[in-house]
Amino acid sequence: MKVLNDPYGRKFKTLRVSLLNTCNLNCFYCTMGSEEDVVFDHRLQKSAAFFSGIISRLHEQLDLETIRLTGGEPLLYRELPELIRNLTLIGIPKITMTSNGYLLSRQAAALKTAGLQAINVSLDAVNEAVFFKMAKRRHLDKVLNGIEAAINEGIQVKLNAVIMKGMNEDEIIPLVDYAFSKNIPVRFLEVMSMGHLHHESDKYLFSQQQLLDTIATKYNFKRMPRATSATANYWQTAEGNTFGIIANNSEPFCQDCSRLRLDADGNMYGCLSTNHPIAMDSNDNDYVLQEKLQLAMNQKQLHHFVGSELSMLNIGG
Repeated sequence: MKVLNDPYGRKFKTLRVSLLNTCNLNCFYCTMGSEEDVVFDHRLQKSAAFFSGIISRLHEQLDLETIRLTGGEPLLYRELPELIRNLTLIGIPKITMTSNGYLLSRQAAALKTAGLQAINVSLDAVNEAVFFKMAKRRHLDKVLNGIEAAINEGIQVKLNAVIMKGMNEDEIIPLVDYAFSKNIPVRFLEVMSMGHLHHESDKYLFSQQQLLDTIATKYNFKRMPRATSATANYWQTAEGNTFGIIANNSEPFCQDCSRLRLDADGNMYGCLSTNHPIAMDSNDNDYVLQEKLQLAMNQKQLHHFVGSELSMLNIGG
C-alpha cells in the first residue's frame, strides 16, 4: 500500500458515496426550493456491483474506516440493502448513511439487517410550515416516523439541520428540544457555498457563534474536545445531552480532513472545493489507482473551505 504524499499528513479514511443525484425533497440550499416533482429514472442508477467494485479497490489501497452513503436521497437507490451487504463483505468497519428520512420508516428494518450501523437524518425544522418552506414538501410526520423507526431498530441516529438566516433560525431551540427528547444528538450546519449558493451563501449564513448564543438562551453547556478529522464541534449540556455545529465557514476543518468522495457516475473528488472529477474504474491497476488518489489528495484545501459550483444534490455533502 503506497502512502499518499500530503505535506500535512492527511489520509483518506472516510469515503462518501453519492448513490444517485435525484431526491424526493427540494431543499432550498440544494435545489433552489422548486415545488416541482422530481421524475426518477431507476435505469440511470449504477448497480451495487459497480459501486462495490470501485469501493473494494479503494479499500485495498486506503484501508477505509467508514463508508457514508449519500445522494441525492440514498433511500431512493433500488439496490441499497444489497450494496450495504456487499460493503460488509468487503470488510468496511463502519457503514453509515445520510438521508432526509422521508422513506425511512418502511426501510429501517431491512437496512439494519443488511448491516447499516448509523444514519444522519436531515431535519431543518420540526414545525410543519417551516419544514415546507425549507424542503418544499409536506408530511413532516413521515420524517419523524422514520427517525422513530431507526431508533427502534437500534440504528445510531443523529440529526443534521442546515440553519439559514431569515428562513429557519427560529427552529434551533425546537430542534434541540426534539433531539434531546429522543436522546439523540443534533448537529447544526452553517450553510455551505455550493451550487446555486456558491456566490451568495453569505447572506444566509447563521454563524456558529449565533447558534451558540441562541442555544444559550435555554441551555447551559460546555465545549467538548474535538476529535481528529471530525467535521463537527460538540458541546454537552448540564443534563448530559450533546449538540454539534459543523462550522465550515466560522471554523474550517480542512487541515485534518480525511474524506474522499465518489459521485453517482463513479467520479472521485478529494475535496468539496473542487469541481474537477477524477474518473474511476474498478479495473484500474494499482499504479493508475494510486496516481488518481494522489490527484484527489492534491485537490484538498488546507485552511479554508471555498466551495464550488457543484450542487449538494450531485456530490452529497
